[in-house]
Amino acid sequence: MSVNLGERLRDTRKRRGLSQRELSERSGVSLSLIRKLEQGERNDTRLETARQLASALKVPTTRLVTEHTEAPASADTVNSWTPVHAALAATPDLTGAAEAPTYDGVRDALQAATPLFSTDRFDALRTVLPPLLRDMEALTETDPRARPLRARLLELTGWLMTQTRQFDAAEMALERALDDATDHVQTAATINTQCWLLLRRGKLAQARELAVHWADEVEPRMSRATPSELSTWGWLLLRLSAAAIRDNRPGEAEDALRLAHSAAVALGRECTPGGDFLRTFGPVTVALKRTENAMVAGQSDKVLTLASRIPADSLKPTSNNRNRHLLDVANAHTQLRQYAEAMDTFQKIRAGSPQWLPNQQYARDVLGRIMSKRRTLTHEMRELADLVQLPA
Repeated sequence: MSVNLGERLRDTRKRRGLSQRELSERSGVSLSLIRKLEQGERNDTRLETARQLASALKVPTTRLVTEHTEAPASADTVNSWTPVHAALAATPDLTGAAEAPTYDGVRDALQAATPLFSTDRFDALRTVLPPLLRDMEALTETDPRARPLRARLLELTGWLMTQTRQFDAAEMALERALDDATDHVQTAATINTQCWLLLRRGKLAQARELAVHWADEVEPRMSRATPSELSTWGWLLLRLSAAAIRDNRPGEAEDALRLAHSAAVALGRECTPGGDFLRTFGPVTVALKRTENAMVAGQSDKVLTLASRIPADSLKPTSNNRNRHLLDVANAHTQLRQYAEAMDTFQKIRAGSPQWLPNQQYARDVLGRIMSKRRTLTHEMRELADLVQLPA
């Protein structure tokens, strides 16, 4: 978060002719927090709060903040992934190796590891990923056919590091994946993950600009577009919409969603081009992201109305789009003081993705609000608090 947040907030509020109390009433942000921000007693706040303030002041969120990084992974989490970090940065060295990796062997190992990514098997990936990264590096030094394989592995690794909030490692992996990309669609797919990383780091302007540029680059001719082209274009539009709604640009967010919907309609169903789970796209995906936008905008009733029309239970329990959607539903229930329903939703996520949930700052934020409103905590609440590593 920019250290100038308080100054920008004060200057913009004065330009709008609002008192601190009036801004509090319009935004729903407490008067005490606004005072602390403007007086420099606090120099950061959640991106959600910054968006509420920006919305009340009728300015983009980026007018108030330049960057708001989601809380990075804990030291314990980072340490547990140290072998992966080392393998990412290692220089290939086959000296003393019993046998050199082969193209067929590395390709098959990557294929076998891919389901571990799609099902959030983080414990298994900590073991499998380091030797696979090292073998891929060594192979690419001697066999140019391995370059697309390395691009794919680095893209998956960047996605995994983003998922677990290891943002510097994610950036390294994705930049290297882009260097290895051998076609336009593969490049754009990696850019899609890079946009997600920028969103999680709060770099809204960069995410928006990157998504706009690449959506223009890969916009297909609808009459003859392939599923891969439609999925890639649709996802870039969804990233654009996500950046726009967080930057208090609801019209632009809706326009991007409308175009993404046209791509989904052209597909006609949820589609996974080439079996790549990162590119799964279709009408349900767009509906999930429309619900997410409503939650970002603070429209809890709309979230639950939209959610009631989405067959989210038809998606795999480990689908990250489904899990994020369920967190939005839990958040909407929480804001409407429907705490039992919120807890039921948390349990649904936990049952399907127990290794995914602890890595979500959003889950901690929502669960923290639930627990702050309860005088006594149930055993279920305490268990969930421990799982998501909510501070005592």
